[in-house]
Amino acid sequence: MKASQFFISTLKEAPADAEVVSHKLMMRAGMIKRLGAGIYNYMPMGLRVIRKVERIIREEMERAGAVELLMPVVQPAELWQETGRFDKMGPELMRVKDRHDRDFIIQPTSEEVVTDIARQELRSYKQLPKNFYHIQTKFRDERRPRFGVMRGREFTMKDAYSFDRDPAGAAKSYEAMFAAYKRIFDRFGLTYRAVAADTGAIGGDLSHEFQVIAKTGEDAIIYCPTSDYAANIELAEALAPATPRAEPTQPLAKTLTPGKSTCADVAEFLGLPLTRSLKSLVLATDTLDDQGHPVGSTVWLLLLRGDHEMNEVKVGKVPGLKEGFRFATLAEIDEHFGCKPGYLGPLGLKKPVKIIADRTVAAMSDFCCGANEADYHLTGVNWGRDLPEPDLVADLRNVVEGDPSPDGKGVLAIERGIEVGHVFYLGTKYSKAMNATFLDETGKPALMEMGCYGIGVTRILGAAIEQNHDARGIIWPASIAPFQAVVCPIGMDRSDAVKEAAVRLYEELSAAGVDVLLDDRGERPGAMFADWELVGVPVRVVVSDRGLKEGLLEVQGRRDAEASKVALAEVGAFVKARLQA
Repeated sequence: MKASQFFISTLKEAPADAEVVSHKLMMRAGMIKRLGAGIYNYMPMGLRVIRKVERIIREEMERAGAVELLMPVVQPAELWQETGRFDKMGPELMRVKDRHDRDFIIQPTSEEVVTDIARQELRSYKQLPKNFYHIQTKFRDERRPRFGVMRGREFTMKDAYSFDRDPAGAAKSYEAMFAAYKRIFDRFGLTYRAVAADTGAIGGDLSHEFQVIAKTGEDAIIYCPTSDYAANIELAEALAPATPRAEPTQPLAKTLTPGKSTCADVAEFLGLPLTRSLKSLVLATDTLDDQGHPVGSTVWLLLLRGDHEMNEVKVGKVPGLKEGFRFATLAEIDEHFGCKPGYLGPLGLKKPVKIIADRTVAAMSDFCCGANEADYHLTGVNWGRDLPEPDLVADLRNVVEGDPSPDGKGVLAIERGIEVGHVFYLGTKYSKAMNATFLDETGKPALMEMGCYGIGVTRILGAAIEQNHDARGIIWPASIAPFQAVVCPIGMDRSDAVKEAAVRLYEELSAAGVDVLLDDRGERPGAMFADWELVGVPVRVVVSDRGLKEGLLEVQGRRDAEASKVALAEVGAFVKARLQA
């Protein structure tokens, strides 16, 4: 490709609405153009990256035995009503009507449609296992789209769906996709972690996220540096303290704490470490009648150590809270505690509540908590002596750096990541809802066991840039760069020797399979170099009269501080070696 035939549209400054680094650099490099909130045109430079990402995905999916098809963006609501997700998904699901007033959705994912295909086409155990995948546009009506392609409303995903005869077969399909994903992300040239994850709203029994490591990542990745353990913050288990609860050493005392309503303020006022304080969180669950109307509620008191944070996913798995919970109203809090938030605690309640203590709290002694009276707290509180043991002890909190690893092989560390892939074992969640069955060896119908596997194709671009950039611009891995190399002739319009050498090198590299661009625009060297550093082309070759007289060309990798002088005859091999490295 010659630059004069391509479309290059770089900017010196990012638009004011560009937020994170990847958003700014993609706009400046002319890879995307904003059309509406969370909706972008992918310009030629950005589309080249997308196509390379897709090519790697397709090669590895087919290597793993998956078969490509294409499911529509607009889907009939009836399928989503079969699974209940038409109502459950909420406002992120874009619902539309056609001219006949029939309901449709703009797909955010395709479990329903692919299950419909499977129940029509896969009738016998002899047709299983089967894995269908597609690369398709998705739409999720984000409340606040932001960060460019990182959290847009319209995006491209690869999603795959496996169908098996039994759980053992489904586990094999899951492992095959897990291995394929590792190969895909290895080929992308990105630093990533595969972490155990909660299955979330999509449902299922087994799940892993693929997270690209980046300081700007929204997700906290928990891992053990001395073992293979890795999980996301929602799933990472906080073990109970290894040491038993200490015996009481202090008397129970009620202390005036005027205006001190947070754990940190109370601990500082009383001269106590924050780890000796108790955080009280009040939740409620509603009892519904046959029509789904609330007819009563139960109030729950969750107790965490003052320096710990509640993990909503873990709380949602506690018996009694699995069907859904909410934070209690001020009226409910006053009814049960007789006090406003900030001074709540498990002693002296007006009405009984269910008390759930975090594992760490259950091991505490001589702790401080609210006295259920404004401006007062209790110190020297102990389980057994001053209040009954909690109704339930559970893992309720986010892990923190330094916690013991659940595998017993070290302590936990935390880094930031960007989720770009997710694999789920679904079981029969969708096949049961949609009656997707096959005839087994005995001729009896059985439900298909399913898995689903997604990669955010367009999100890969943002994640790669968040991980790989500097003050000059993007630094693409060679496998997904818009161009692998660029030939930059200086004074091409004034020197036949430079023009001839540049064209010859361009043709040589092209013939050798290098995706190379010849910058024949006649730009000044500074402007030309700045463009390709911004765009992030991995290797730049400079052809100049001075270099040709010496028989040398300047070759510089995007991460290199200085150029290397390479003999003209050796440049092709040198560039190929740099790209392979």
